[in-house]
Amino acid sequence: MTGSDVSPSFRLAYVPGVTPTKWVRIWNERLPGVPLTLVATPAGEASDVLRDRGADAGLVRLPVDRTVLSAIPLYTETTVVVIPKDHVVAAVDEVSLEDLADETVLHPLDDTLVWEQLPGEPAFERPETTADAVELVAAGIGVLVVPQSLARLHHRKDLTYRPVTDAPESQVALSWPEDETTDLVEEFIGIVRGRTVNSSRGRTATPPQPKAARTDKSGAARQKPAAGKNPRGGAKGGTKPGPKGAAKGGPKGGSKGGAKRGKPRRRP
Repeated sequence: MTGSDVSPSFRLAYVPGVTPTKWVRIWNERLPGVPLTLVATPAGEASDVLRDRGADAGLVRLPVDRTVLSAIPLYTETTVVVIPKDHVVAAVDEVSLEDLADETVLHPLDDTLVWEQLPGEPAFERPETTADAVELVAAGIGVLVVPQSLARLHHRKDLTYRPVTDAPESQVALSWPEDETTDLVEEFIGIVRGRTVNSSRGRTATPPQPKAARTDKSGAARQKPAAGKNPRGGAKGGTKPGPKGAAKGGPKGGSKGGAKRGKPRRRP
């Protein structure tokens, strides 16, 4: 099979917590002949997957290596603390990092938040994954600070979460290899940015069609008057013809020279 015989396709990587459903649906509506394959990728491996061409583009969490990858930020998530439902923090609407100072705060190895200083008291050891950390929260070992989408992804009936007002936030972005900005990548960029079909980069809008000529009652096309011509047949900007019998351009009822014509006088 030659390269020209290969059907086009698009591979989209996505990290836990990100839901690409809406964008995939729009893609399938606009490009039904180009299958889109989803590639589930751990957050910490997303950049490597894109660099190694394991996907054409990816919905990732920033930061990424900007020396080889392009990225368009899409949205920023609220950060929350995951706690047991009977925890004292569950009684309030939101908390600060200072409120967690005496808590054992779990810090999984796949943590997606960038911390200058970790909050609370460190756990005895770091959980391997966020899912493992959630299990430890349910066991009463500590609490967990994560983007809200991950708290929803690992929801349990015995756990809840509350916003943390001053914690770092996670930013989700569309990223792809900088030297592989293909037409299909441009199509997906247009979709996530909300462009319509005609305004998407790489597509040409349908040119406006000329208006149909107006017709008179007989069905003949009416022609637009030529420039400088009066529609009634006179010169553009000319004077309106005077009453019948008046000289063109002269006073009403006057001769060409403008002299008033009097009544004939009888000879004596």
